[in-house]
Amino acid sequence: MKYKILGKTGYNVSCVMFGGIIVSNVSAENASEYVSYAIENGVNYFDVAPTYGNAQERLGPAIHPYRNQIYLACKTTERDKEGSKKELLSSLKELQTDHFDVYQMHSMTTQEDVDKAFSSDGIIETLIWAKREGLIREIGFSTHNEDIALQIMDMFDFATVLFPMNWAMGLNIGWGDRIADKVKEKGMGLLAMKTLVERKWIDGDEKKLYPKSWCKPIFGDDKLAAAAIKYAFGKGAATTVPPGNFQHFEHLVKHIDAILEAPLTKEELEYLKTAASSEETKQNPIFDIK
Repeated sequence: MKYKILGKTGYNVSCVMFGGIIVSNVSAENASEYVSYAIENGVNYFDVAPTYGNAQERLGPAIHPYRNQIYLACKTTERDKEGSKKELLSSLKELQTDHFDVYQMHSMTTQEDVDKAFSSDGIIETLIWAKREGLIREIGFSTHNEDIALQIMDMFDFATVLFPMNWAMGLNIGWGDRIADKVKEKGMGLLAMKTLVERKWIDGDEKKLYPKSWCKPIFGDDKLAAAAIKYAFGKGAATTVPPGNFQHFEHLVKHIDAILEAPLTKEELEYLKTAASSEETKQNPIFDIK
């Protein structure tokens, strides 16, 4: 497993992260099996959130034997001080840990999210308190909105950002380029999501094959998948989270070292451009940008 430094955190993280949604709605036995597989193959960054069904309940016992070997990240969609503090403490209990290595404001999407989060009674107060108390080590955020991300990166000294570094949107409209530049400027750690997806689901797609993916994942085209991953790491990602189905995680774990042996080639970039320019992909981006 290859590793990279996660920005100013100094964490040496596996280039594939374990997304907690993998263990959502699976048996406790399967959760332990998936986590053991991850650990045995060098994965040391785990990310989860209360919004991922029963993922915290399943992940807590499964990672407990390995807690001192991993970096554990969690999130909250609460925007106020009281609600976020309550959810943070609840997540610590469910995940059977006394601290999170990274704790994130989750899905910062609108200006209202920003205004609430950074108010005198907002979650930012909880994060500052929790870091002072040793309950969290580093503060980050996740977002699907590039403008919002750029705004709040200048409002607080965040250590990480979890952002959809998607090749199709990047090549078609420059999505993520400003984030990549800002991350480098700030010395932040870039956690990449939506790297192994193509577009929104459309009629005729076999969604049932990938029940934990709300957009169409790449599977079956190893050349496209490898180029998509290289694209994200070329933008400065330290690690990436595959779609939430275990088969995607397992596939990426097996191939990440070979994929990252060399940067994106001109041929691979052209292959990505051809895929990104297909009508289905252009007309159905994973996010509608207004």
